[in-house]
Amino acid sequence: MSLPSLSPEHAKRLLDRGAILVDIREVDEHAREKIPGAKLMSLSKLDEADLALLEGRPVIFHCKSGARTKGNAARLAGKVGGACEAFIVEGGIDGWKKAGLPVAVDRRQPLELQRQVQIGAGSMALFGTLLGFLVSPWFFAIPAFVGVGLMVAGITGFCGMARILIKAPWNRAVYAQPNQARSA
Repeated sequence: MSLPSLSPEHAKRLLDRGAILVDIREVDEHAREKIPGAKLMSLSKLDEADLALLEGRPVIFHCKSGARTKGNAARLAGKVGGACEAFIVEGGIDGWKKAGLPVAVDRRQPLELQRQVQIGAGSMALFGTLLGFLVSPWFFAIPAFVGVGLMVAGITGFCGMARILIKAPWNRAVYAQPNQARSA
């Protein structure tokens, strides 16, 4: 079962008439940038989510680019279970912004965890390589370690760097909050 897609403009018109907007991104993504009024229901916690908030009104799901909502349309439709009409925003929040619709950005919130991991791994690989050329070949172990870590993360889904970064002081507030069905 699939969910029909709506243009951001059409989604906005439905929202103005009482539809509910549900953000399926993760808590860190939602904390930094969100569509005003969107309720957070992270895809990773969808099975635990209570959809009583739908109240029979149309529900519109969105993610960052539209790929997660399209790829999980059957799960989302199953969660709604025919209790109401359900849709997907074409292009996600990126499409929403491209259409010139309002987005709330809180730059005081940390970057998304995935971006923090990319910055950390890239920095370690770059500096390890530079130190390997300039100081000692032993420093080439650093980019090798990063490469192994990225392979393990890709194969198993476990990212040690992400687990460490979640505990970083700048991320504590974001990950300490309950994140289901929270409104913006």
